[in-house]
Amino acid sequence: MKLHFYKYQGTGNDFIMVDNRSLFFPKKDVQLIEKLCNRRFGIGADGLILLEPSKQQDFTMVYYNADGNEGSMCGNGGRCLVAFAKQLGVIENETTFDAVDGLHYASIENEIVSLKMIDVSEILEEKTHSFLNTGSPHHVTFCNTVSTINVKEEGAKIRYGAPYFKTGSNVNFVEVLNDQSFKVRTYERGVEDETLACGTGVTAVAIAAHKANKTTKNNIKIEVLGGNLEVSFKNEGTNYTNVFLKGPAQFVFEGDIDI
Repeated sequence: MKLHFYKYQGTGNDFIMVDNRSLFFPKKDVQLIEKLCNRRFGIGADGLILLEPSKQQDFTMVYYNADGNEGSMCGNGGRCLVAFAKQLGVIENETTFDAVDGLHYASIENEIVSLKMIDVSEILEEKTHSFLNTGSPHHVTFCNTVSTINVKEEGAKIRYGAPYFKTGSNVNFVEVLNDQSFKVRTYERGVEDETLACGTGVTAVAIAAHKANKTTKNNIKIEVLGGNLEVSFKNEGTNYTNVFLKGPAQFVFEGDIDI
C-alpha cells in the first residue's frame, strides 16, 4: 500500500502530515509510525499528525511522537496542521479544531499561524525550576548561557528522574535576553532528543518567566534553534488565559511511500 504524505515544518519542528479523513491509516501500528519518522529509514520527522473528521469542529488532530506512540498536545504540530488544513481546502483563514487536550482556535495569514493554547492556572515553582502543563508537561530551568548546555544529556537526566520517571516531562533550558525576550533549548520526550523548537515548551517558558517575575510583559519573544516564536497571554492572579502561540508554519514537500 502506498501512503501519500505531506511534510511541514514550524521553526524547524518537522512533521509528517496525513489526510486521514477516510480513516484508512493503521493508527495502532507503532512500528510503522516510528519507521516513517526515522530520519534514515523513513521520511524523517519529529512526529506524525493525522487530520481526521470532527463531528462539530473543522477537523481533529491526532498526534504521534517519533517513537510511534500517541502523544500529548504539540503546539508547533498544531500550527502546521492548520496550514495543512488550509492547503487541503478544509479551512480558509480561521478554524476551531479538536485535539487531545480540547478545542483550539487558530488563524493563518501568509504562512504565519496563531494558535490558541489551553489556559494555565497550576504552576509549581521550586528553587531550581518550574513545572507546568501547557497541553504537554514541561520542566523549565533558567540558566546563564544555554549554548553551553548538553541538552540531550542533561535533558534525559531530568526527563527520566524524580519526580517524572517513566511518564516523563519535556525539559526546557532558558536564557534571559531582556525583559521581553528569551532563548530556549528543549529536550522532548517521545523524540528523546533536543528538537529545533517546541511549541508547548516556549508557551510554558513564557508563562513560567512571567510567574517568576523574569518579565512583566504579556507578549513574549522566544528565540529557538529553528527560528523565532511569540507567546501572548492575559494574566489575572494565578490564571493565564487567552494564551496564543504564533510563528511560521511552512509546507516542505509531499510524496508517496510504501507501507
